[in-house]
Amino acid sequence: MKPPVLLRMTQVRAAWLHAQRLDADAPFGAGPEAVRRAVAHLGYVQIDTIHVIERSHHHILHTRIPAYARTDLEQAQSAGKTVFEYWTHALAYVAAEDFRFFRAAMERHRTAPHGNFADVDPKDYAAMLKRIRRDGPLTIRDIDDEVLVEKTHPWASRKPSRRVLRAGFFAGDLVISKREGMLKTYELTKRHFGWRALPKPATEAQIAGYMLRRALTAQGVVSLDSICYGNLSMKPLVAAAIEAEVRRGRLVPVRIEGLEKIAHWAEPATLETGVTVEPRVHILSPFDPLVIQRRRLEMVFGHAHRFEAYVPAEKRVLGYFALPVLVGDEIVAALDIKTDRQARKLLIRKWTWIGRQRAGLQAAIEAALAPFETFQLAPAAE
Repeated sequence: MKPPVLLRMTQVRAAWLHAQRLDADAPFGAGPEAVRRAVAHLGYVQIDTIHVIERSHHHILHTRIPAYARTDLEQAQSAGKTVFEYWTHALAYVAAEDFRFFRAAMERHRTAPHGNFADVDPKDYAAMLKRIRRDGPLTIRDIDDEVLVEKTHPWASRKPSRRVLRAGFFAGDLVISKREGMLKTYELTKRHFGWRALPKPATEAQIAGYMLRRALTAQGVVSLDSICYGNLSMKPLVAAAIEAEVRRGRLVPVRIEGLEKIAHWAEPATLETGVTVEPRVHILSPFDPLVIQRRRLEMVFGHAHRFEAYVPAEKRVLGYFALPVLVGDEIVAALDIKTDRQARKLLIRKWTWIGRQRAGLQAAIEAALAPFETFQLAPAAE
């Protein structure tokens, strides 16, 4: 067996930025089809409730689709039905073509529901499905529960019916056919997609192969931890998939300068392509695929990003909702930003430089903030 290929950290950064399509101006085009392409390529786009600036799913897509409008995602989800919502490492948009890789998880939720849904009454569940089948899609606002309960956490609902709807979502019987802000419309999955039956669940080995391909596409150079982020139980099967691909010559073992003790792999084409990283400026969401794996981000880019929304104010370092700023292949700053929608302007509550400040960096970032502010203040679809 040939020894692993040694890569410099700059090569790994370039490969990851290229895989994330952060090295091009409009890599996915525009419109709802661009949303489909972006979600399919990235593997997932995380959804989050925090709204001090535009919500993370819109922010992530705008980063890669400069002409992005919120209605593009609405069209892809509700009309084109090319993306759907489900749980990856968190709630996220996923390409509809990948639905079968989530069917096994759906079946597990059906046969052994999570503690939050274990006591959902089967009669209530059947009645909810019957109502949607008869009356059409509905939201939680369409349901009047006779008895309300205390919230178990700030994002919970006092309506018990919400748990029934979510149980149907996790089991795959219901899909979110439309989203207005955080208000979700639930529809029968088969009716939404026009399917006579749900796609056949992928096997565990097929899921491992899917996870490997997804990571290679979105990360360029991968490790077992980066592939299995959010799904550590799949490590043995993914490791087997990696070994098989190495034997076939489709994957090459690599060692990264400074991270020699951690095994990594890449496709031969990734190692053959010399990517030049131009000094583009990206104001990233803390939930961006480049940022969300905090340990990997620190190892490759040297920035230990802190998400401090749930940290007491007196203990914050970067700020409540700090956004990493990428210039070329370096994270050079973190901006704690808030949108003042009434005054229609973007407020920078804290600007933190990461590493050494160089001439021209602030001007470049301020120039990038102009279109970012325009996107933030664009009329909402909701």
